[in-house]
Amino acid sequence: MTHRAQQLPQFAFAVFTALSGLLILLRKDHPYPVFQLTGVAGSALGVLVVTYCAWALGRPRTAERTRRTLILFHLAFIPAQFLFSFGGGPQLLAGMAFSAVLVTRLRPRFPQLSRRARRAWLTLHVGVSVGWLGLSTAMATLAATGALSDGHAVRHGAYEIMHIFDLTVVIPSMALAVISGLVVSLGTQWGLVKHWWVLLKFVISLTIPVIATVQSSWIEQLIERTRDPAAEPGGVGLTLVLCMCCYAALLWTAVILSVLKPLGRTRWGRRELAARRRAGARAGGDGGGGGGGGGVGDGEPAAAPVRVR
Repeated sequence: MTHRAQQLPQFAFAVFTALSGLLILLRKDHPYPVFQLTGVAGSALGVLVVTYCAWALGRPRTAERTRRTLILFHLAFIPAQFLFSFGGGPQLLAGMAFSAVLVTRLRPRFPQLSRRARRAWLTLHVGVSVGWLGLSTAMATLAATGALSDGHAVRHGAYEIMHIFDLTVVIPSMALAVISGLVVSLGTQWGLVKHWWVLLKFVISLTIPVIATVQSSWIEQLIERTRDPAAEPGGVGLTLVLCMCCYAALLWTAVILSVLKPLGRTRWGRRELAARRRAGARAGGDGGGGGGGGGVGDGEPAAAPVRVR
């Protein structure tokens, strides 16, 4: 795909981000003004960066450097948009998927992590992900306690604790899990879209923030409702329990995908593997019958450091 063909989707993303930032700005009586201000400022910065880069893609002298800049920008903007969404802009969750699609269209290649760096990032990712899974179980337990308890203090306290967990632990864990997962996938032979199990885990990591945004508003609603000792959580309380169970089920699905690594390669992964095998065969022929392909394990080529390009 030519650099000029990449311009229109980038301009479309700039327009989308501008509209999202405007919706955040227009929301009145926001419970978290810091998130709202961050969302507006971040959206404005995103519009400026993407608009300039989209224009620069049309200039041959700067197109390649701009492409690399856009790749890094969108990778950083994916978790940023999740945080901005708490400023009152759940539409930015769609922007996360939009950024992911644009990164794929830009066809990035990243330097492979060193053994030490890979272990450090993988340790961080596994630790945060396990903590995230534990938090989802705790949140489901608290939601069930709030919905089923007969005692007012226990019922109201369960939702208060959920709210504290949500803001102080769940949101940072979610963001760290997404960021570390991107680094581990893009900095190793697995890639982000070459294997189905990695791609499906990434889709799950984008789906859960949608659930998180909705359930945060339900928790706040239930806190206000249960201030009255005579009030019952009602249908919202039961819906929150189902939401938390779905949340935990998705994370368990991600665990199963990580362990079993099912479904093999995507068409992008098969295409890349075929191209590398052809290149290896040509190199073997030029070298007088040397070994072709250089595959390791399940056919992955040996990792070699490359620039982001």
